[in-house]
Amino acid sequence: MPRTIRVTRSHKLAAAVLVAAGSVTAITATGGQSEAQPTAATSSATAGKAATGAPTAQEIAAEKAAAESAAKKAAADAAAAKKVAADRKAVAERKAEAKKAAEKARSEKQAANRSTERKAVAAPKKAAPKKYADNLDGWIRESLDIMKKKNIPGSYEGLHRNIMRESSGNPNAVNDWDINARNGIPSKGLLQVIQPTFDAYHVKGTPKKLTDPVANITAAANYAADRYGSIDNVDSAY
Repeated sequence: MPRTIRVTRSHKLAAAVLVAAGSVTAITATGGQSEAQPTAATSSATAGKAATGAPTAQEIAAEKAAAESAAKKAAADAAAAKKVAADRKAVAERKAEAKKAAEKARSEKQAANRSTERKAVAAPKKAAPKKYADNLDGWIRESLDIMKKKNIPGSYEGLHRNIMRESSGNPNAVNDWDINARNGIPSKGLLQVIQPTFDAYHVKGTPKKLTDPVANITAAANYAADRYGSIDNVDSAY
């Protein structure tokens, strides 16, 4: 007849410790006391590690794979961070170059504007050429302006008075009856000037044409200034 096993509180505590450690035990009792023996399932599950106390090959492989993955991730993160830094640096350099170029262009433009302003102040604007009417009044006024520049005396009244007496204001008038005409050098133009006199008293800046109105008046006024002091002093043939 089998003996009845009396399980004490100590037996229960021992069993709990074994279960917590990952082992399943069977309790047998001999002579009023019990012994704990490991089961076959517990032995096979912990045989490798329990026998030596070292990690298994599977654990080593898993740890190695995890380490390699972590290293790859760290390298990838470092490369990404390096690229971001390089991109930021490139953007900053481009902005700095653009700012420098803009400042240079602005400085050059300001310098050019200052130079233009200085030139405008230094060089007064040239007056537009004065226009004269193509008639007796305009010819006299143009001649007077030239005479003033050349210091040739004479007035509008003196010129106009002698012109009306000599040619009646016709720039193409020709005297074909006096001594000059008989000598082959007839008097021509507004103030009836002969060619030798015109050539001798021609004023530079006027056409070298005896019958040109302005050239004729100016040459005659120059001749009269030399002979009579001024065309204003002439009241008859001269």
